[in-house]
Amino acid sequence: MLITFSSILFLLLLFYLSMMPIVLFIDTKTNQYYLQVKGLVKASIESHEDELIRIRLKLFFLSFYFYPLRNIVLGNKKKTLKSTVNKKKIGKGIDIEKGLRLLKSFKVKRFLFDIDTGDCILNAKLYPLFAMLNYHVGGFSVNFEGRNRVELHIYSRPIYLIKSFMNL
Repeated sequence: MLITFSSILFLLLLFYLSMMPIVLFIDTKTNQYYLQVKGLVKASIESHEDELIRIRLKLFFLSFYFYPLRNIVLGNKKKTLKSTVNKKKIGKGIDIEKGLRLLKSFKVKRFLFDIDTGDCILNAKLYPLFAMLNYHVGGFSVNFEGRNRVELHIYSRPIYLIKSFMNL
């Protein structure tokens, strides 16, 4: 009885985790950049005074900070490379068809692209192109006010990612 209950509980947990949305959000106007698995974890890139950037990992109710550029050494330190025999890799990588199926599993919720190149003639040349793209896709605009903005909000679910690798 206990084994049956625990196995049902485990299957429900797997189903819940497979249906949980994965969100990627990029907004250059508000400087928000994050990858989120709703309800579990959120990793966001933030600016920092001392370091250039920091990564904030929020797991349930705990927050952790990582500084990815802290251990990078700049200078003329060269490492000696040991000579190795070229070994052939056995196995396959992701081919183009699987990569396209994986890319199609993501859905774009919101896309905005607002640009000012600083050159009024180039802006005028981009205007008809962006008008044509707005007719089919949407979210493109040219301004003459010096604003540059990109906003991208995409999501997927783990079940869609798994399904894209399977042959159905």
